[in-house]
Amino acid sequence: MKKVILSLALVLAMGVSLTSCRETKKEDTAVEEAVEQVEEAAEETGEAMEEAAEEAGDAMEEAAEEVEETTEEVIDTTSQE
Repeated sequence: MKKVILSLALVLAMGVSLTSCRETKKEDTAVEEAVEQVEEAAEETGEAMEEAAEEAGDAMEEAAEEVEETTEEVIDTTSQE
Protein backbone atom coordinates (compact mmCIF):
# COMPACT_ATOMS: atom_id res chain seq x y z
CA MET A 1 0.00 0.00 0.00
CA LYS A 2 2.88 2.32 0.83
CA LYS A 3 4.45 1.76 -2.62
CA VAL A 4 1.16 2.55 -4.38
CA ILE A 5 0.76 5.85 -2.53
CA LEU A 6 4.38 6.83 -3.21
CA SER A 7 4.00 5.86 -6.87
CA LEU A 8 0.84 7.96 -7.22
CA ALA A 9 2.53 10.88 -5.49
CA LEU A 10 5.49 10.59 -7.88
CA VAL A 11 3.22 10.41 -10.94
CA LEU A 12 1.26 13.42 -9.68
CA ALA A 13 4.46 15.41 -9.05
CA MET A 14 5.80 14.60 -12.54
CA GLY A 15 2.47 15.51 -14.12
CA VAL A 16 2.37 18.87 -12.37
CA SER A 17 5.97 19.68 -13.28
CA LEU A 18 5.47 18.83 -16.95
CA THR A 19 2.21 20.72 -17.15
CA SER A 20 3.68 23.89 -15.68
CA CYS A 21 6.60 23.94 -18.15
CA ARG A 22 4.44 23.90 -21.24
CA GLU A 23 4.50 27.08 -23.34
CA THR A 24 1.31 28.75 -24.36
CA LYS A 25 0.41 30.78 -27.42
CA LYS A 26 -0.37 33.76 -25.21
CA GLU A 27 3.28 33.99 -24.20
CA ASP A 28 4.40 33.72 -27.82
CA THR A 29 1.98 36.45 -28.86
CA ALA A 30 3.15 38.74 -26.08
CA VAL A 31 6.78 38.22 -27.08
CA GLU A 32 6.01 38.90 -30.73
CA GLU A 33 4.16 42.09 -29.81
CA ALA A 34 7.06 43.24 -27.66
CA VAL A 35 9.52 42.59 -30.51
CA GLU A 36 7.33 44.55 -32.91
CA GLN A 37 7.12 47.46 -30.49
CA VAL A 38 10.89 47.51 -30.07
CA GLU A 39 11.39 47.43 -33.84
CA GLU A 40 8.92 50.30 -34.31
CA ALA A 41 10.59 52.33 -31.59
CA ALA A 42 14.01 51.74 -33.14
CA GLU A 43 12.74 52.78 -36.56
CA GLU A 44 11.14 55.93 -35.16
CA THR A 45 14.33 56.77 -33.30
CA GLY A 46 16.37 56.33 -36.48
CA GLU A 47 14.01 58.57 -38.42
CA ALA A 48 14.15 61.21 -35.69
CA MET A 49 17.96 61.10 -35.71
CA GLU A 50 18.05 61.50 -39.50
CA GLU A 51 15.66 64.45 -39.30
CA ALA A 52 17.71 66.07 -36.54
CA ALA A 53 20.89 65.62 -38.57
CA GLU A 54 19.27 67.22 -41.62
CA GLU A 55 18.04 70.14 -39.53
CA ALA A 56 21.48 70.60 -37.99
CA GLY A 57 23.04 70.54 -41.47
CA ASP A 58 20.57 73.13 -42.71
CA ALA A 59 21.25 75.34 -39.70
CA MET A 60 25.01 75.08 -40.30
CA GLU A 61 24.59 76.04 -43.94
CA GLU A 62 22.44 79.06 -43.00
CA ALA A 63 24.99 80.13 -40.40
CA ALA A 64 27.81 79.80 -42.92
CA GLU A 65 25.89 81.93 -45.43
CA GLU A 66 25.23 84.58 -42.78
CA VAL A 67 28.91 84.65 -41.82
CA GLU A 68 29.87 84.98 -45.48
CA GLU A 69 27.39 87.83 -46.01
CA THR A 70 28.56 89.60 -42.86
CA THR A 71 32.19 89.20 -43.92
CA GLU A 72 31.44 90.66 -47.35
CA GLU A 73 29.61 93.59 -45.74
CA VAL A 74 32.56 94.27 -43.43
CA ILE A 75 34.99 94.10 -46.37
CA ASP A 76 32.81 96.45 -48.43
CA THR A 77 32.47 98.89 -45.53
CA THR A 78 36.20 98.80 -44.89
CA SER A 79 37.02 99.30 -48.58
CA GLN A 80 34.79 102.35 -48.87
CA GLU A 81 36.46 104.14 -45.98
